[in-house]
Amino acid sequence: MLWLLLLQVLVSRLWLGHTEVVKSFETSCPQFFFREIPPNEALEPQKPAWICQRYKNQYYFATLYDRKMRIPVYSAYIYQPGPGKRPKTWLVEPQLIGPIYPKTMEKEWTLLNQYNVSLEKLSQSQAILHDYKNLTGLNRGHLNPNGHHDEYSSRMVTFTLTNIVPQDEKLNGGAWNNYEQQTMIRRTQGCTTTYVVVGAVPGNNYIAKGRVNVPSHLWSAACCMVDNNYIKAWAVIAENDKNKVQLLTLGELEDTLTELYGRGQVSLFDSDCPRE
Repeated sequence: MLWLLLLQVLVSRLWLGHTEVVKSFETSCPQFFFREIPPNEALEPQKPAWICQRYKNQYYFATLYDRKMRIPVYSAYIYQPGPGKRPKTWLVEPQLIGPIYPKTMEKEWTLLNQYNVSLEKLSQSQAILHDYKNLTGLNRGHLNPNGHHDEYSSRMVTFTLTNIVPQDEKLNGGAWNNYEQQTMIRRTQGCTTTYVVVGAVPGNNYIAKGRVNVPSHLWSAACCMVDNNYIKAWAVIAENDKNKVQLLTLGELEDTLTELYGRGQVSLFDSDCPRE
């Protein structure tokens, strides 16, 4: 029995060493951040989880997840739009349950039926599909949108509930969609690489009997390399009950988020990214 216990401890440590719910983005998946510098600690919630979003043995983006509110704080990715079909399958993050579960995101059905995870255990760690059923005036809003990616796997991986918030349906299908699909195309003209961080400010309302927070605001910021000598940035914010998006400078958004979060001065990108 002793050798079996030692084997279990060894396997646990191996999992911990390779887990995709990580201790920091700087050491695990820094490539999704400008100059490999993620947003500062002013955005961190009480119960954070740093997720290097992995699917089929590849990293696609990074998400800081709020375990208490059961919504992402932000998702960070590189903007690479292209044509393609919109996936229909929703995924969850097994390692939010514990490090012994798969490192790659899975379908709810797979965890329940192949890994014998109970729905109650899964729901304790994150939002589940049932939380988003029968919504009125809200729908599942991507932070990292599938349309900002150029092939099926990278689009598929955005359909994880750790990248989703309850979003005002008119905003999601209206002004926010216009920003994602039209403004981003105009703003990224001439950019060689565009780094994006999209986030949600927790609000006072909830869905699913208090399980999942409804954000008060959604925001997005981009920093792009035009050439070796020129970097440009822009940002937007939207109240999550109005079909309106406000265009800001990066500095203006950081100051606004500093007031909304109330945890100190917010910094979303490395200092080389222009704030004006």
